Amino acid sequence: MSSAAEQEAVAGAVAAEEGRPAAVVNGARRRAPAVPVWPGAPLPLGARFRVGPDGVAGTNFALWAGGAEAVELCLFDADGKETRARLSELTHEIWHGFVPGVMPGQRYGYRVHGRWDPWTGGRWNPAKLLLDPYARAVDGDFSLPPEVYGHVRDWPQQHVADTVRDERDSAPYVPKGVVVHDDDDWADDRRPKTPWADSVIYEVHVRGFTKLHPGIPEELRGTYAGLAHPAAVEHLVKLGVTAVELLPVHQFAHEDHLLRRGLRNYWGYNSIGYFAPHAAYAASGTTGQQVGEFKRMVHALHAAGIEVILDVVYNHTAEAGELGPTLSLKGIDNRGYYRLQSDARRYADYTGCGNTLHVVQPHVLRLITDSLRYWVTEMGVDGFRFDLAAALARSMHDVDMLSPFLAVIAQDPVLRRVKLIAEPWDVGSGGYQVGAFPPLWTEWNDRYRNAVRDFWRGALPDVRDLGYRLSGSSDLYAWGGRRPYASVNFVTAHDGFTLRDLVSYERKHNEANGEGNRDGSNDNRSWNGGAEGETDDEAVRALRRRQLRNLLTTLLLSTGVPMLVAGDELGRTQRGNNNAYCQDNEISWLDWGLLEEPGWKALFDLTSRLIELRHRHPVLRRRAFFSGRAHSADGLRDLAWFTLRGTEMTERDWYAPAATLGMYLSGRDIPGRDERGAPVLDDSFLALLHAGEQPVSFVLPGPPWAERYEVVVDTSREEQGDAPGVEHRA
Repeated sequence: MSSAAEQEAVAGAVAAEEGRPAAVVNGARRRAPAVPVWPGAPLPLGARFRVGPDGVAGTNFALWAGGAEAVELCLFDADGKETRARLSELTHEIWHGFVPGVMPGQRYGYRVHGRWDPWTGGRWNPAKLLLDPYARAVDGDFSLPPEVYGHVRDWPQQHVADTVRDERDSAPYVPKGVVVHDDDDWADDRRPKTPWADSVIYEVHVRGFTKLHPGIPEELRGTYAGLAHPAAVEHLVKLGVTAVELLPVHQFAHEDHLLRRGLRNYWGYNSIGYFAPHAAYAASGTTGQQVGEFKRMVHALHAAGIEVILDVVYNHTAEAGELGPTLSLKGIDNRGYYRLQSDARRYADYTGCGNTLHVVQPHVLRLITDSLRYWVTEMGVDGFRFDLAAALARSMHDVDMLSPFLAVIAQDPVLRRVKLIAEPWDVGSGGYQVGAFPPLWTEWNDRYRNAVRDFWRGALPDVRDLGYRLSGSSDLYAWGGRRPYASVNFVTAHDGFTLRDLVSYERKHNEANGEGNRDGSNDNRSWNGGAEGETDDEAVRALRRRQLRNLLTTLLLSTGVPMLVAGDELGRTQRGNNNAYCQDNEISWLDWGLLEEPGWKALFDLTSRLIELRHRHPVLRRRAFFSGRAHSADGLRDLAWFTLRGTEMTERDWYAPAATLGMYLSGRDIPGRDERGAPVLDDSFLALLHAGEQPVSFVLPGPPWAERYEVVVDTSREEQGDAPGVEHRA
């Protein structure tokens, strides 16, 4: 081939083994000057700056690449010029070498050589620059042009396109890993270590929470530094939450179908770097500065008594299926990292995202656990919420609560001490596992969400299920030593309607996503109060605000761990979009101007008051399930249920249609002792829930339940204030 032809990518057919279709796309290659590489060490994996032999500073590079034939380390200067060096040392399938003189800030990647044989799962292609799975900082964006695909993306016969190798160089189009120096001192950091029973979780998007905040300097909005700013922290402290659960902050990529429509992945559930803070959320720079900025954010939140929980996506990566890009793991060892079908060209997809990590493989399990330990020990985080956790708990095919992943977490001295939250389902067969995760784990309880939504929209056939949800879901979690705080109670989450939209829309309105309103769930269990969307009808608006107060009060007084979504306390709306994963704009960002409106300011005040009430009263934060039995001679029980007549509910009452329920929580019968061994005593509470269309009179139970009552919260009132006591009348 002529040198002129080498400068322009052209396709040429080659013979195919056993008649299989194949082709090669040839592109220019550059020779680079030699780089000295000393043997180095196989551990730790990744790029670690250190002092090497004879006191020479440099970086040790180590990459697991089982099945590979050769590995090239690629170093890039400020102008993008590439210098390559072979890693010739191989220890237990780990390619490694120490490169003297490579300092923090150096950008790098890998080219991995091996056999191109998609029919057996082999997708090695050294034309593709690969991101180090252990890279602790990433510089640049994934733009996903054709060059970053290991196969010829636009091959005319799409049904075999994934078998046609593309040899165009992807390096100019993909981000690079960055060598990072560990120089942060955590000596003065104090983790809050909030007990599970005392926790109130606040689900937050780093960018969306800070992007429009008027108290945060403009240059810090949308960043880790913005979330660490006193104006942001002040809101969290006033609200009273004990932990922020950050939507994904691992480095992620935008999907091709979004980029083609001029959109971007906003939520971040498309990870590609499990050790790297997402660079776009950094105000200070992307050549390692993002690491220190993230740490300073954690430090600031800890100083305010707020824990940091990460929403993590270890079930799949941004490389999608066989027609997806080659960015990292696919080109390092496709069949070693991903679950493949019996037809090894295809991926087993338990996530709905094209691929599933093969967690049963020891090196994949090590990647995940090394990442988790890194974020705890070096980045300071306090726990994790695992997206589609059931996919991680699968052994070869079925979900297995004795799976290697769960077993490793249970015995790990670092990870078993942090907060572990499972999203207890995936999209595969048998993937719904609510209530099935072992002790140490808490779970998102979607049965709580469904029951509370249905009750307040008048769709529950009876109140049996609601009773379980309000009192800690003992039917799901009272086994194996699990406690009520195994249930993370929520009414809304990032996925679905906001709380305001839940009472304003009965149908999703996702037209802005560009998918013909086909995306997003149709099972919203919402009620609009008589008008779809925003309305000028003051009666409907007042009803909706009352419903918001009902939902928030129910959530924050229920037994279990409550989770709020950032902005629900302000009346945030997404204009009926229940799948705003690609809306990096005002649809998703918090509108802080709502706090200037009296109605929404009152909602914030109520939410803060309810959280403070929860913190003050241990009867609302029980560490053991209710027994429902009398513990004293007067017949008082720790939990009792009442009809609107003031009588205890019978078996027949539980099965009858009802829009009214009374729940009595005794402050005299709280299990456990305080730190000095004394019994825990508290006030007793009677929660009255009425979802009917017409007002009713509720007869308050007399002795032994109470001599008198004091109104603490009344959701029929816009402003709460100080309510007078209410004398008991039998």
